Amino acid sequence: MRLILLTLTFLSTLIAGAQGNNSYWQQHVKYDMNVDMDVNNFRYTGDQELVYTNNSPDTLHRVFYHLYFNAFQPGSEMDVRSRTIQDPDSRVGDRISNLSPSQQGYLKVNSLTREGELLTYEEEGTVLEVELDKPILPGEKATFKMKFAGQVPEQIRRSGRNSSEGVALSMVQWFPKMAEYDFEGWHADPYIGREFHGVWGDYEVKISIDKNYTLGATGVLKNANEIGHGYQDEGMKVPNKKGDKHTWHFSAEQVHDFAWAADDEYIHDKITAKDGTVLHFLYKDNPEIKENWKNLQSKTEDLLLYFNEHIGPYPWPQYSVIQGGDGGMEYAMLTLITGERNFGSLVGVTAHEMAHAWFQHLMATNESKHEWMDEGFTSYISSLAMNEVMDQNKENPHEGSYRGYFQLASSGTEQPQTTHADRYTYNFAYGATAYSKGAVFMAQLGYIIGQENLKKTIKRYYNDWKFKHPTPNDFIRVAEKVSGAELDWYLMDWTQTTNTIDYSIMDVEEEGTGTRITLERRGEMPMPVEVAVNYSDGSSDLVYIPLQMMRWEKPAEEGTENRVVKNDWAWAYPTYSFTLEKEKAGITSIEIDPSGIMADVDRENNTYTP
Repeated sequence: MRLILLTLTFLSTLIAGAQGNNSYWQQHVKYDMNVDMDVNNFRYTGDQELVYTNNSPDTLHRVFYHLYFNAFQPGSEMDVRSRTIQDPDSRVGDRISNLSPSQQGYLKVNSLTREGELLTYEEEGTVLEVELDKPILPGEKATFKMKFAGQVPEQIRRSGRNSSEGVALSMVQWFPKMAEYDFEGWHADPYIGREFHGVWGDYEVKISIDKNYTLGATGVLKNANEIGHGYQDEGMKVPNKKGDKHTWHFSAEQVHDFAWAADDEYIHDKITAKDGTVLHFLYKDNPEIKENWKNLQSKTEDLLLYFNEHIGPYPWPQYSVIQGGDGGMEYAMLTLITGERNFGSLVGVTAHEMAHAWFQHLMATNESKHEWMDEGFTSYISSLAMNEVMDQNKENPHEGSYRGYFQLASSGTEQPQTTHADRYTYNFAYGATAYSKGAVFMAQLGYIIGQENLKKTIKRYYNDWKFKHPTPNDFIRVAEKVSGAELDWYLMDWTQTTNTIDYSIMDVEEEGTGTRITLERRGEMPMPVEVAVNYSDGSSDLVYIPLQMMRWEKPAEEGTENRVVKNDWAWAYPTYSFTLEKEKAGITSIEIDPSGIMADVDRENNTYTP
C-alpha cells in the first residue's frame, strides 16, 4: 500500500509539473468609464470602475497603470530619448521640449480605491505605481474605482489634438490603463516611443462631448438612435436633444485597448461587407480627398475578405477607418490614418493597419519585446493582399521587405530581433528589423517548409492563439506541428542573432561522365539549399539539399517535378559537394535559390555560367 501511495504521489507530481510548464493563462479586465470632454481647452475628466481578475497562479501585492499622455511633457523619457537618439523620428524631434503648459499632455489620477478603501500610489512619469492594501490572490477579483483628469497634447505622436490635417481629437492611449501581468511578470514599460501590450477585457465607455462632433471608436455604439451622426438605423429620425453635448455610449468585448477620434467636420460613411462586418469611414469634409475616401470603401471590404480567407474570420461586428493621428496606427476595431494621400497610398496604409486587426488585436503579442511579430507578420500578409486587391501582379510581393532587410544587414547598425523595442540604437534599425526583417522571417519560412505548409501554419496559428498573447516560440511550434520539421534553429538564428545567410557556388568540375558541384556556406546562418541546373538541351534539375538539423525534407511543390533530393548538409561542414550525371559541357547555368526567397545577402556568388 505504501509503495502504491508513493507511486501515485510521484505520478501526480509529474502531471502537475507538466501542466505547470504547459498551461496557459491570462488576466482579465472589465472597464466601465464615463468621460467628459471640453473641446474649448481639450481637457477632460473621467471616472473609471475596473474589475480586475487575477487568473495567474501568483499573489499580487501591487499593480501598475499606464499614464501615456504624461509622455508629452518637456523632460519626459520620450522627449529626452527623441533629442538624444542619433536619428530622431521627424514627427517628434524636439517638439515636446517646446510645448507650453497649455499644449502639453497629462493624465492625473485624483483618487483610487479598492472596494471602498483608499490606496497609496505614486506617479512615475508614464506609470502609476499602486501599493495594494491587501494582496489579490490567485483566482480573485478586485474592483478599483478611480477619478482622473487629462489634457490632450498637441498632435505629436499617434495621440493628440489638432493634427496637421486639421483633425480635432485622436484619442489613443488616453486613459489610465492597467498594465499587463503574464508569465514573465509585470510589463509596466514607460512610454518612450514604441508600441504596447495590454490586458484582454471588456469595455463600456460613455463619452460626453460637444454635440457637433462626430465620433468613431472601438466597439459598437449602443445609443446610435439617440446620437445620429450617420450611426442610426436607416430611416430613423434622431430626437432633438437639449443641451450642448451628446453622450456617446460604446461597448466592446474581448479587446485589449480602447481608442476613439472626434471632429466637427467628419463625414461618416458606412457599408456592410459580405461577411456582415459593418465598415465605418470617418474623414474630413475636404473636397480634395473625398473621391479617394469614397473609392477606398470597396477596397477595404476586399481587404477584409482577403484576410478572412487567408488568416481567419474577423470576429468583431464593426471596423472603422478614421482620418487622424500622424501616419497609420492600429487599434482595437479601428485604425487612425492620415488621409491626404494618393489613392494607392491610402489603400496601402489601410491594408497594413487593417491586417493588424489579426496580427496584434487578435494574436496579441507583446509589441515591446516581439515587435517583429506584429509588424513583420502584418507587412507580410498586407503585401500579399495589396498584390491581389490592387492587381499589382508582382512576382515577389515582398521585394520591398527584402530590400529593407539587405540594407539593414549591410548597415553595421543591426541588433537582434530580441532587442526591446525601446533599446535600439537607431530608429532605422528598429524599423527595418520590425517591419522588413519580420516580413522576411515569414516569407522565408515558406521557402523552408513550403508555401502550402506556411498557409496552413498561419491558419492554425489563428485558430490556436486568437484572443491570446502568443510568443515567438508559440508561433514556431505551430509551424513545426503543421510541417513536421524541426525549426528551433530558424527562430534562434534569425531572431536572436544577426547571423546572415550566404551560400556560394565554389567549384564546378568534370567527374567522369558527370559533373561535381561544390557549394560553400559563407554566412553563419544555416539553411536548406535549392540549386537550379539548366542544360543546353532545354531540360533542368532542381537539386534540393535538406538541412540536417531540420530532420525533415520539404515536400515537392507545384512546378518542381524535376526535383532531385540529395543527402543532408550538416551545418558544421563549410562545403558540400554533389554529383550530376550530365557532363559539364552540357550545363548552361547553375543558380542557388532560383526563387529568390532565401535572404542570401550576396547573390552575386549564387550563380555559375560557363
